[in-house]
Amino acid sequence: MKEKFVTYIKKLQNEITSALEDIDGKAKFKEDKWTRQEGGGGQTRVIENGAVFEKGGVNISEVFGKLPDSMQAYFGVKDADFFACGLSLVLHPKNPKVPTVHANWRYFEMYDAEGNIVDSWFGGGQDLTPYYLFEEDAKHFHQICKNACDAHNLEFYETYKKRCDEYFWNAHREEARGIGGIFFDYLKETETMKMQDWYNFVTEVGNSFLESYLPIVEKRKNLPYSEENRTWQEIRRGRYVEFNLVHDKGTLFGLKTNGRIESILMSLPPVVQWKYDHQPEIGSEEEKLIEVLKNPKDWIN
Repeated sequence: MKEKFVTYIKKLQNEITSALEDIDGKAKFKEDKWTRQEGGGGQTRVIENGAVFEKGGVNISEVFGKLPDSMQAYFGVKDADFFACGLSLVLHPKNPKVPTVHANWRYFEMYDAEGNIVDSWFGGGQDLTPYYLFEEDAKHFHQICKNACDAHNLEFYETYKKRCDEYFWNAHREEARGIGGIFFDYLKETETMKMQDWYNFVTEVGNSFLESYLPIVEKRKNLPYSEENRTWQEIRRGRYVEFNLVHDKGTLFGLKTNGRIESILMSLPPVVQWKYDHQPEIGSEEEKLIEVLKNPKDWIN
């Protein structure tokens, strides 16, 4: 399964970076292959200063070795080895009318002292973080997520949409990071879902990513914007940074397993502001966004 999924994410990385270069029209991804001293490595691809994307990364990693003591305590195991692979992407557009997007799809195995697999699971999802709310974009993104879920189980979308709203929640701000999407973790084998079934589901979601995001980029990338719009975007980017550094489990796992810092922190936007006690103007488009972030919506019904 791990070899199968590694093959898949390598192919998906090629498809996504190629499509993003086409829609940007100016910048190209720079590739950085790296190795991890304890075992494994990865392939980081970063795009910067493009016509559409100010900064973005589409990274794959394949790491293995002894599970650090802190993570053994977290999982409640002893003397365990692990294997983890996945694709993770974050795209920060230049135009404030185009939303930031994040997605990742990953697979994890844990082994005992004899090298036997004692646990394995899939995780991942995709979510949208707009700076200005276009409801038709939110509905489109969620509908594509729902279509991918419905192909496997009609209960998946509602379940994983709710988990996404719960996970990407900046508790210290009492607001969501964005308008959500779907999020799933610890997808393990059951009587009704074998690991092959989960593989089929996760890859279906991965394959739906470009359809969920690129039509939104195409529609919004040439809209006019002001310096005030950019300031708002940079303030909201600050909230994005707060979530990733305070709450995100993926960042935590990378830091605790001696992951590659440049790849882990690739998700952070290039230009950010923290204004003291900034409040959007009452009745403004900015306030409209905040209201939705404080009260996650059902975008399908």
